[in-house]
Amino acid sequence: MPTNDAPTLATLSQWVGKELGISQWVTVDQARINAFADCTGDRQWIHVDVERAAKDSPFGTTIAHGYLTYSMLAQFAFDIFVSPLGVSQALNYGGDKLRFLAPVKSGARIRDRMTLTALEDKGQGRLLVTTEHTVEIENEAKPALIASTLALIIAP
Repeated sequence: MPTNDAPTLATLSQWVGKELGISQWVTVDQARINAFADCTGDRQWIHVDVERAAKDSPFGTTIAHGYLTYSMLAQFAFDIFVSPLGVSQALNYGGDKLRFLAPVKSGARIRDRMTLTALEDKGQGRLLVTTEHTVEIENEAKPALIASTLALIIAP
């Protein structure tokens, strides 16, 4: 078990295999879904046509793009891990595994449970951090997604 209540750069290796924290709830409203559709060009009706989705979708409403939910891992990582550690830089390094398990309906609230799964010292104050993210949907049994991501953090 880690010796502190929260990880620090000095104690980070003690947190491998442990939950780093849980983010704040974030509402995924239709405005956010539409903005993502505008940015990516993915305007499938199940995401942006509220009237048709209410009638034709098995979910009874529009749903967030899976990649919108995935993209929110960056926000969650800052909330849980990067900012509290005081890291000067955190660079996306990639993803190893991504599974979309349940749709995020428009208006739903989601949050992330983040676990440190691996840590590799790359020298010169750089650490390669592997984390597992479980994005929960409020009042739903199944998570929206589970993903393993890598980030290169640079100590101040």
